[in-house]
Amino acid sequence: MSSVKIIIQTTKGIIRDQQVRRAAMFILVLGAMVMLAAGVTFLNAWLLNNRWLFLLYWLVCMWLTLTSILLAIFDLLTVRLLLRRERRRLREESFGKQGGQDGHDGGEKEDEKETEED
Repeated sequence: MSSVKIIIQTTKGIIRDQQVRRAAMFILVLGAMVMLAAGVTFLNAWLLNNRWLFLLYWLVCMWLTLTSILLAIFDLLTVRLLLRRERRRLREESFGKQGGQDGHDGGEKEDEKETEED
């Protein structure tokens, strides 16, 4: 049971810290590239002899690739969210709060236009 807690804590650490997340993406992509190169060159004959080993090998390679892609998408969304928050903070700092009493700052439509342009 403690190994599950360790895995959960490690995953939370990777997801929450941008530098660790990007290092993990680099390691995953590098691992997938090494597996790809090894699988099509010197391991090819050995993998073709055993159907289950072949399947397992390429599933692991696919898993590494998909994990790095999902981390990259998550990183992209996180950066966009931080950028949007920073723009809103700078706008409020520069021009003060604008809008009515409901807390609407009037900049949401501007944010939507900027994201459509991106």
